[in-house]
Amino acid sequence: MNKTGKNELQNSFQTETVPAEAAQVQPHANRIYKARIFEMLFSDKKELLGLYNATGKTNYTDPELLEINTLENAIYMAMHNDISFIIDSRLSLYEHQSTYSPNLPLRYLMYIADLYSVLTRKENLYRHKAVMIPVPFFVIFYNGEEQLPDRVLLPLSDLFKTPESFLNNEEYKELYPALELKALLLNINPGHNQELMNSCKTVTCSHYLSPKALK
Repeated sequence: MNKTGKNELQNSFQTETVPAEAAQVQPHANRIYKARIFEMLFSDKKELLGLYNATGKTNYTDPELLEINTLENAIYMAMHNDISFIIDSRLSLYEHQSTYSPNLPLRYLMYIADLYSVLTRKENLYRHKAVMIPVPFFVIFYNGEEQLPDRVLLPLSDLFKTPESFLNNEEYKELYPALELKALLLNINPGHNQELMNSCKTVTCSHYLSPKALK
C-alpha cells in the first residue's frame, strides 16, 4: 500500500465532530458509520484473509479461496451483518461493535437463517439425500468503553425463557437446548488479545486492530 493509500486509511478511521444538537442521534449514526468502515476495509479479499488468518490462527495465502456472501438486500438492514464469507466449507460472519449487547446471538440467528436460505435456494430440501451446508462461525470485534474480558462466549440459549419445570423433566432435558448458536466476542481494546494483534500481516488488519482504530 502506497503512502497516499495509508493516509486515506488513517483518515477513514477519524470521527468528525458534530453539533451539540445532533448528540442524541450520534451514537446510532456512529455505529452505522463504523460498521460501514469495517465492511469497506475488509471487502478486499487480501485484507479479509489477513484478518481471518489472525483470528483463526491459520496460514491461507490465496485470497481467491474466499467467497464473500454478505447479504446486501435492504430487508436485511435491521439485522445487518458487517461481512460474511466462506473459505474451506467454513462460513464466517464478522461484525464490529463499539457497544455490547447480549442480543447479538439472536441477531445472528435471524441473519444466518436468511443466509442459509440464499445458499440453498437451488437445493431440494425435501429429497432423501442430505443437503450439506457450511459450518458457521460468529465473531464480534469489540472496542467499546464497557470493560469486558479478552473473550466472551455468547450462547443463544442464555436468552431462552426456560421454566424450571421444563429443566426438571427428564425427557425435555435431553433435548435442551433444541436450538443453539454461539457467538465469540473478541475484545480489541488496548491491553487485550495481544496475540491476535501481533498476528496481523496486512496494513489494514494491523491498523484496524490498533488502539485508535474505529473509536
